[in-house]
Amino acid sequence: MATKIRLQRGGRKGYAVYRIVIADARAPRDGKFTEKIGTYNPNTNPATVDLNFDRALYWVETGAQPTDTVRNILKTEGVYMMKHLRGGVKKGAFDEAAAQKKFDAWKADKQKGLDAVAAEEAKAKKEAIAKELEAEKKVNEAIAKKVAEKKAAEAAAKAEAEAAKAAEEAAAEAPAEAPAEPAAEA
Repeated sequence: MATKIRLQRGGRKGYAVYRIVIADARAPRDGKFTEKIGTYNPNTNPATVDLNFDRALYWVETGAQPTDTVRNILKTEGVYMMKHLRGGVKKGAFDEAAAQKKFDAWKADKQKGLDAVAAEEAKAKKEAIAKELEAEKKVNEAIAKKVAEKKAAEAAAKAEAEAAKAAEEAAAEAPAEAPAEPAAEA
């Protein structure tokens, strides 16, 4: 019986979540499987992988053939690295403790790289937010300037209208007073 390590689809439409399963090569994608060894969620950034490392390593050493996507997942999780190191132990190149030490160093280096990428992403996001805030401040300043100009224009128009009204009232009062004075003289 040919054994495959493959993904089995779950989740909802437009939001696929996969189980990593051991299945017969002839079984359909979402059909019968032998064992579930983990989950894979590609919707998060970075993709979330929850893997039973020991069982995955057992099945890879037993000869189960992974699909391309599962092979990439197993490589990033270090299953193939550990298989390679165990091969060195079997050949007598080094002992089990040295193999575990090399694997831990590889895993720490990989984690350091992932942390650097995450920090760079966070920095880029922070800079984008700062740029957006600066652009919004410029827009708000422009709007405030236009509003101030409009209010100044309205105030000037209002003052002009009041001055014209006062001039009209003064002009209306002045002729009324002017004939009254000559009549008093006569």
